[in-house]
Amino acid sequence: MNLAIWDIESSNANTDFGSIIEIGGILVDEHFKEKDRFNLRCRLPEGEIPQAMALIVNKTGLDLLTKANLSHYQMLGEVEKIFKKWSPAIFIGWSNIGFDDEMIRKEFFKGIRYPYITNSSPNKRHDGLNIARAAYAIDSGILNTEINEKGNAVMKLESLARMNGFESSGAHSALFDAELTLKILGLIKKKQPDTWNVFLQTANKLDTETIFKKEKIITLNEYFYGKSRLYLCAPLHPKNCIHPVYQWGQVVDLRVDVEQLFNLSINELKLEMKKTPKFLRTIRSNKAPIILDPSYGMKIEPYNAIDPSLIKKRAELVKNNEKFSKNIIIALREIAEEKDQSKSQEDIYAEESIYTKFTPNKDTNLFPLWHNASWKDKLQMLDKFEDDRLVGFGKKIIYQESPETLPADICKSIKREIAERILSENKEKWWTCKEFYFECDNLREKYTNEKDEEKLKFLDQLNDHVMFIQKKYENA
Repeated sequence: MNLAIWDIESSNANTDFGSIIEIGGILVDEHFKEKDRFNLRCRLPEGEIPQAMALIVNKTGLDLLTKANLSHYQMLGEVEKIFKKWSPAIFIGWSNIGFDDEMIRKEFFKGIRYPYITNSSPNKRHDGLNIARAAYAIDSGILNTEINEKGNAVMKLESLARMNGFESSGAHSALFDAELTLKILGLIKKKQPDTWNVFLQTANKLDTETIFKKEKIITLNEYFYGKSRLYLCAPLHPKNCIHPVYQWGQVVDLRVDVEQLFNLSINELKLEMKKTPKFLRTIRSNKAPIILDPSYGMKIEPYNAIDPSLIKKRAELVKNNEKFSKNIIIALREIAEEKDQSKSQEDIYAEESIYTKFTPNKDTNLFPLWHNASWKDKLQMLDKFEDDRLVGFGKKIIYQESPETLPADICKSIKREIAERILSENKEKWWTCKEFYFECDNLREKYTNEKDEEKLKFLDQLNDHVMFIQKKYENA
């Protein structure tokens, strides 16, 4: 299967309210031979206040932010076309499952596009960082790494690339970071050819579930407190081995005397789950976990000090005890329900609601027609959507792309809503003018001390730009 190595740069670290401003990718075959590549930049969406530090990190000057050829809406349309053309593929970035994937999903959701393009059949997804951590846990000699003050290997992309002899001075531009990801993964594939395909086996939720339902013993790779660790585990009974709410696999750590757990009540199990080291471990089936052969876990502490026949006996007891597995699932459900009841009751904004309610299929089927329509027809077509969130997103897209299409009252209403957000004096979930100026002042102090004239000049330009936006919306 082809690999689609991709990366984004954004206006903000918040995946709900920030925007992608640059995206790049490289399509390679299974032998890492390049088949295609792209890099796109766009203007900042109308009415959004950027995070100064995010722009400094990804080297986005004011001209790129305001004068790029593509609008934000146009760029998302191009990305969708390219990703569809590249399918089927395994989409891989660096730490993408926690950030890039979330960002593209939410951007497509707000942009009236199908959000799960990178992992819905026939596509799969994985994470280069997960793969690198697992490869390093198996053999620390596979990658040269910097060691931080806590004595842990640094797994940042720029650091790894530099330490392994790759030119990294262009890091934090989208296409360059995709190239670095490709080089690091190529190095791992070359040095660990036997495990490379094993790493990729979990690029899909159903494939992952098939593996742990079938196996009696697995080695699970997890990352805690700066260290990549291997755990020898036994999956629960195949009929009751998946979290009833989060849909993640559940396995028992084989360092534990499992027979002592079998007679515990539901409440006792819940108490036991809070203790460390944890007897129950989670396989995040939809987040490309790393599942390896039992032999890797058997070689390391504490498992190498346990009689292999005892480990095998424990695993069989866990796998065959349906009642114990049922009790675990009941306990997990109760814990999840208790957690849900204690959740904050504050309002969830439409931008944050991608996982709270799925868009009806009827609406999803309308997406291509909506994008192909004229701006005038787009406005009329919004009445056909059942999902009110899409109606709101659609009006905002028209406001940003073709404001003259909107009736005056709708235009004024959207402008007022943007004004209320960006001019707020409160601590908000999105970046406000006030938050920007505070950030800018702190950065000015830092770069004045460092005598960095280039960054100080950029902050002045960005400050003027935000003041311009502020003035525009103060009259809304």
